[in-house]
Amino acid sequence: MTDGEFFFFNDHPGALGLYEALTERFRRELGDFEIKAAKTQISFCNPRGFAFVSFLPARKVKDRPRDFLTLTYGLGRRSDWGRVDQASQPTPGRWTHHVLLGSPEEIDGELMAQIKEAYAFAAAKGRRS
Repeated sequence: MTDGEFFFFNDHPGALGLYEALTERFRRELGDFEIKAAKTQISFCNPRGFAFVSFLPARKVKDRPRDFLTLTYGLGRRSDWGRVDQASQPTPGRWTHHVLLGSPEEIDGELMAQIKEAYAFAAAKGRRS
């Protein structure tokens, strides 16, 4: 883990284990990608961003766990998956989805199906450039 990744969790140390579980699952199931840590989010890129983690409050305080991550990813369609907390269409042909993660158990096959689709969507966008 880089210094930038550790710094990202300075104010949210309880979410670090969740992040480690997520990145481990990504490494096991996805192709090559790069991790770019910034002050407000960590990006997963192939070379375009396909997933992002942040502390975006995608749910009201009363409905979210104390330690959480918001996983954001883009698809070429709006997902009707029931665990999506928020979805928006910032540009035609691209939908942004936010899923709040509160435990490693939520990093399951259903989530990875969404992320694999986002990974392929970002990779296809990169080839068209």
